[in-house]
This record gives sequence, C-alpha cells and structure tokens, in this order.
Amino acid sequence: MADTVLSFVLDQLASFLIQKGNLLGGLKQEVQYISDELGQMKAFLKVAEAKEDDDAMLREWIKKLREVAYDIEDVLDEFMFLFPRHHASGLSGCLKKICNRIKNVPAHHSIANEIKDIKSRITNIFQLYEKYKSIYGTSHHFLGSYPTSNTWWDDALRMEKEKLVGIEMPKQLLISQLLGGDSRLKVISVVGKQGLGKTTLVKEVHRDADVRKQFQISAWVPASQTRDIKELLKDLIRQIYEQIKKPIVSIVESITNIDKLKSSLRDLLQGKRYAIVFDDVRDTDFWNSIKSALPENSCGSRVMLTTQIPDVAQASGLESQGYVYRMTPLPFEESWTLFCDKAFKDNHCPTHLKTVAQDILRKCKGFPLAIVALGGFLALKDESKVDEWEMVQHSLEGEEDTVNKIFYLSYKDLPSHINTCLLYMSIFPDDYEIQCHRLIQLWIAERFVEGKGQMTTEEVAMGYLKELVRRSLVQVTQKSPDGSPDHCCIRDVVRGIILCKSQEQNLITIASQLHTRDREKVHRLVIHNSPPNTQRSNYFNHLRSLITFGSIESLPKTLFSDLLSSKLLKVLDFSDAHLEEIPNEVFNLFLLKYLCLRGTRVKIVPKSIKKLQNLEHLHLGETNVRALPMEILKLPKLRHLRAFQVVDSSDVHRKWYGFKAPSNIGGLNYLHSLLFIEAQNDKTTIIREIGKLSNLRELGITKLGREDGKDLCSSIAKLNNLQQLDVTAIGEDEVIDINHSVPSSSLQFLRVLSLRCRLEKLPHWINSLQSLMKIELIWSKLRDDDPLETLQHLPNLVEVCLSQAYDGEGLYFQAGKFLKLDMLVIENMQGLKWMAMEEGAMPHLRSLHMSELPQLKELPEGIQHLRELQSLHLSDMSSELTEKLQNPNDETGDYRNIVHIPKIVIA
Repeated sequence: MADTVLSFVLDQLASFLIQKGNLLGGLKQEVQYISDELGQMKAFLKVAEAKEDDDAMLREWIKKLREVAYDIEDVLDEFMFLFPRHHASGLSGCLKKICNRIKNVPAHHSIANEIKDIKSRITNIFQLYEKYKSIYGTSHHFLGSYPTSNTWWDDALRMEKEKLVGIEMPKQLLISQLLGGDSRLKVISVVGKQGLGKTTLVKEVHRDADVRKQFQISAWVPASQTRDIKELLKDLIRQIYEQIKKPIVSIVESITNIDKLKSSLRDLLQGKRYAIVFDDVRDTDFWNSIKSALPENSCGSRVMLTTQIPDVAQASGLESQGYVYRMTPLPFEESWTLFCDKAFKDNHCPTHLKTVAQDILRKCKGFPLAIVALGGFLALKDESKVDEWEMVQHSLEGEEDTVNKIFYLSYKDLPSHINTCLLYMSIFPDDYEIQCHRLIQLWIAERFVEGKGQMTTEEVAMGYLKELVRRSLVQVTQKSPDGSPDHCCIRDVVRGIILCKSQEQNLITIASQLHTRDREKVHRLVIHNSPPNTQRSNYFNHLRSLITFGSIESLPKTLFSDLLSSKLLKVLDFSDAHLEEIPNEVFNLFLLKYLCLRGTRVKIVPKSIKKLQNLEHLHLGETNVRALPMEILKLPKLRHLRAFQVVDSSDVHRKWYGFKAPSNIGGLNYLHSLLFIEAQNDKTTIIREIGKLSNLRELGITKLGREDGKDLCSSIAKLNNLQQLDVTAIGEDEVIDINHSVPSSSLQFLRVLSLRCRLEKLPHWINSLQSLMKIELIWSKLRDDDPLETLQHLPNLVEVCLSQAYDGEGLYFQAGKFLKLDMLVIENMQGLKWMAMEEGAMPHLRSLHMSELPQLKELPEGIQHLRELQSLHLSDMSSELTEKLQNPNDETGDYRNIVHIPKIVIA
C-alpha cells in the first residue's frame, strides 16, 4: 500500500511543481529534492513490502516512509486550499490574486516550515534506504506472474452455484428441519471449523424461495465477537421494520438499554412466524443473552446458528427443539473437482502439474473455502512454469491454519494499486452487501484509480474489482446484465486480514476503535452507528474522508462540527443518515470531491454549493430534493449527478421522481451520469441541452410529454458514449413518438435501455443496438407491433422485461433466437392468451417470471425445452392455470413440462 501512496504523491509533486512552482520561491528546490529522493526509493519499496513480515525494522522503515508520504500529500492539499486557481480575469482577477497572497502570508510561512521538516525526515529515511538496499537488493522474485488480460472473466464470475460442490444434500436436510416439526420454536445449529462452508450453506437455505415464503419475518444477523449486542439488536429491529414496511421509530434508535431493546424486539416478533439466522456465534454467552428476546409464540418460528464452537450448538438446543448439523470436509474427489473448476480454464489439470497440484490441494484438507481461494490464486499462475506452483507448495509447508495462509498469500500477491483498493473495503461493516457502483466511486474519489489510455477511471476500477473476484477475495452477490459485479461482499477471513492491515497502515480508522490508537493523525474515519470514543478534535486535523453507516444521531454536535472542520476533507458519505439539511460546514470544504447524501431527508441544496469547486460526485438519490439551484452550473469538475426518489418501493420496475434542473444544464460538459432529470419545466430547452453533454454514459429523464420524442431522439443521437438510457413519460398513457432518426453509430455502446411510455410503434433504431444487454418495455401497449420481432435479432440481450408492453394475443419465441438470454419477465398483459417456445429458443434462459396474465390458461407451449431454466415464478395468473399446477406429484399435463425446474414459485 505504501507503494500506491508514494506513486500518487510523486505524480502530485510533479504536477505541483509545474502548476504552483512560481508560488514557492526558494522552496522550489526543497520540493524538488523531496521528489527526487522519493523517486529513488520507490523501486526498492516493492521489495521492502514483500519482506516486511520477516523484518520488524524494515516494517518500521516502510511505516515512516508511508507517513511522510501522507504528510506530503497533506501539505500539497493545504497549499491548494490556500492558493486555489482564480479564473477571474482583468483587473478584478489580478487584485483578487494579490489579496489572497497577502492574506495567506502567515500560512505560507507555516507551509515552508512543514516542507523543511519533511525534507529533514526524508534525508533520514533515505539513509536507512541505503542500508536496506545493500541487504535486500532492488529486485525480488514474487510468487508468480500477474496476468494482464481479462480472458478469464466469464469463468471467474460464474455464480456460486457452480462452486457449491457437495452442498445440495445438506441444504435439503436443513430445509426439512426448518419446515418440518410442530409449531414450537426450534433452534438449528450448523457447526464446523472455519472454511468448511457453514455460512455459504446456511445462506443457500435462508435465501431459498420455498423457505422464505413460509415465514413472515426473515433476518440475517452477523454475530461475530466484534459486534456490540446493542447494535446487533438494533440491526435486527431495523431489518424487521424494513420487512413490515414501516419506518423505524426514532426512539428505538436512541435506546441504549439492552432490556428495552429486547422488549421492543419481542413485541415486533410476537404473533409472527419468524426465521432468524445468527451467523458466526463465538460463545455461549451470546446465545444466553439473545434468547430472551426471541418469543416462543407457537407460530412455527425457527432460529439458525452457525458456529465453530460445539458447546454453542449444545447450549442453544437445551431449552428448545434442537437440531445440530456438523459440517465435514469434502472427500478428495469432490475437492479435486472444485479445485480444477477454479484453477484451470477448461477444468482440466495439465499432466505436468498434476503431482504438485494434488499435493497443494491436500494442504486444503477438504475445506471448500481454502480450495476456492487456492484455485483462484493459482489460476493466475503460468501453467508452463512448474516452479511458480512449487513456490506456492513450499510456502504452505507446515501451516496449521491453511485457510488464513492461502488468503494471506493471495492478498500479498496483489499488485499494490489493487491491494490498496482491497484494504479500503474494510470500511464496510461485517457481512455488509456492497453496492459496486458506490465502491468504485469511492475508490476514484480517494484517488486510488486513474484512467488508462482510452479507458475511463470507472472502467479501470471495475477491472480492479473483477481481479479481486477472480482471486476469490471478493464474492459477487448480484450481477449486472453484462455479467459484471453489481453487489458484492467480503468473506470473514478476508475481512479479518484487511481490517488488521488497513489499521496497521493507517489507511482506515473505525470510530469505535479510535481509543485504542496511539497515533494522532486520522486520515479516513468510518462510523458504524457508534460515534468516536474521544473528544480530542486534534485527532481530525488531517481528516480526508468521513463515511457513516446508519444513524449518526448519537454523534455529539460539537464533535460532528469538528469532523467537518478539516479543510483537507475530500470524501463525505452520509448514506441513510437522519440528516434534514446539508451541514453549513460542508460548503467550506474547497477540496471536496465526493458528497453522498443518498437516503437522507435533505430537501434543499443551497446556493452555496457553488463553493465546492472540486466536486466530482453529487449523490442525492432517495432524498427529498426536487430542484437544484442555478449555482450547480458553477461546478466545473462535476462528473456524476444523481437526484431522485422512488415513487413506489414495492414496484419492481421502479418509477422515479426526478429533479428540476437549470435550463442550461448543457454547460456541465464533464458529466458522465445524469439521473434523473425532469423534462416538465421548459422541457424543450432541457431536452435539447442534454444533447450538449457529449461525455454522458448514463442518462435518466422523467416527465416526458407527447411532443418531446423528436427532440429526445435528436439529443441522444449526439451522445456517442451513452451506455444506459432510462426514459419515463409523464404518465403511463402518454404516447411518446421516438421513432425518429438516430444513427446506429450514436448508440453503439448502449447496454441498458428502459422505456416507460406508451408507444405506437417500436422505434426502428432499436434494431441497431448490437451491444444492448438489457431492455425494459413498460406501458408501451403495442398493438400491431410484436416486440419479439425486433428484439430477437439483438445478439447480446441477457435480460428482457415486457410489462404492459403488448396488447396482442400471443408471443412466439423462435428457435435460434435470444441465444444469450438469462432472464425473461412477462407481466401485466391483459389480452395475452398464448405463448410458444420452439426448441432451441432461449437455450440459456435461467429465470422466467410471469405475472398478471389473466387470459393465459396454459403454460407456454415448449417450456419443457428450456433445459437451463433454474427458477419459474408465477403470480396472479388465471385460476385455470393455477389449478393445473396445484399438485406437484401429478406427472401428467402441465406440471410434467416443468418438473425439471429446480425452483418453482406459484403465488
């Protein structure tokens, strides 16, 4: 990680000397000296970081170098804060510059002293560098090569189903225990050592559709030792409120008494059938503490525990019906299958590697987690170089804790820039599902990622994330239509490593652990519900990032103000915090690059937003903001602007309230994302202005009217980089004519298209969308124009949703069409009477959802040909069709045609 910091600082120094050198006076030579000395040490740093585990003195040297790099970055940022660029010209601009320099003379002296101090420290560090260089040299043979291609990406992103070797039998056994038995409360414990797959197994059971529909309340609660019991109870209460679709009572958030929290939880669960999982329970005290909050209400409720401790399982079953499932290692044959699936592209081990590969595999002792991690790690090695595999083999000799060792090897083998990105993921709470878009934007705001060639920073960052997935350091929980990660999470064992390393390297500070730190400088502070356990404001003078999870109401106002007083702050993320307005202190943060207020109660963005001249990302999603001031146009670096609110959270095809923007929004020509802008006020101007935003990748526009289609087509024809387009009419019966000319070259990169509007005819330009992966046609109510006639010719479609899309009587899926389709949704078509699927149509379809089709009396003809289909969801269908499917044991008629589908849900 120190290598990443140093690389960034060297780039900043070079840029700084060019842009601000004339303001430095005699200090310019000192800054140049610092840059030169750091540049010499950079090459050795990779060697040092590879050796630091074995040499405490070397580790201390790296720490000193890292800290001086941080301090250099602080000085550069402080200089930028005090001497910003002034764009005003003429006499007034000149006077402003002169006044600013005079005003900041004392600060200039202070910075000069800091630079001299840094120079002195650099001199001492350089002397130690000479010593260590003579001992270790300047080159190091790492564990293996690092691939530069992405050719394995599709294999790496195969979802967990392919990796879950040997899981089906225990899964069905646990499901039978959950759903069977009488109405008394039952506790089911899954016991086994770390790495045997307890959490993976129980997640499969917990997420199963047949299980979920049997319980009114389903909750998953991480119960690791690091969690405070009060926060755990609040987490559980929040999940329940979310499921019963009620806002959590504010008084619950403020409760600090454990007994009162338990009482609130009991009241919520009373009279309901619940299924609650407590993952990773470490001691019997936890169970003894939590059990009194779980009512025995004779509703058939179930509690599941995962634990490494047999005594926990025994204790949890003493006072209830108890069942214990003991995890065992995989036999060698299944281990070998799983290993080959991860390590080799064709699932086959080359003959010359078989001996060393099997010896390495035996060190995994049948633990699936170790096998998956090791396979992902070795997949990156050159199969022609046996010595690389033998190095891994030797590094595992004599290891007792193989799981941790394998993950640590994979972590150490990461390129430094990706290593830093992984360490940064320690900001997220235990077992947190991470939205990948948010993660990537945070990486960029923290300056961990830079564009390369024609690739944007977002594309480079996604490449980093894919690499972490490929190495099994990060798990994908949801995919985007193009197969890239949409949501992800971190394994417990990986989180343990990166928590330790990120704090050791002073990358991240968790607020609740601040009192254990002996250093005075906090660079990135993360608050997980609990505020910092300190009143010392000098902790935060060097604060660059402040990220909160959950409520910040318990944060003292004076401390909150202190946190926002750091002039070096670049990242503020208050997602889901109970904020009514943007704190005034925020608008003094000249260096701020990232401001996220998603899920807050903020209503107004004040005019002072114009002061944030370095702001690149403004996220106001799911807030109450309905309009943005003219001053938003004075943010020259703004790349991402999101402001919207979901109209109906229960609607899977979410309709958005957008925001009213200034009429000359086209002046923000750096914008990459614009979601969701309203076209209602002065809409002709707004729609035409959008055509000026030539860098747009994502566009969402709402409240379009009948007459807006031509201008919309004219504008999107100019957006040659567009990847996502979301169009919503002012109402579901509003006809939008978008059947106007749009050159095929204009939308060549479009991947996602959502049209929520009435259409007289499907636009002809849809035929040219060869990159399109997902399409939603909602409210279109096409009459004579069968949408399948057009869509079946798009070669890369992965998801298709047709909702109120077609008023015809039938849909016919031809053989050899929709070859990549993974998900199909057909719903709310009142006149649809039949569906037919030729053999060879949609050969890779895995998910089929059909709902609100009252005239459809039979299952689609040919559904039995969909051999890859994994789930079939039917809801609000005709009574005739529902009755035919009531008896799963009936092997005649309609049910016979779907008996091959693993998951069938009829609601």
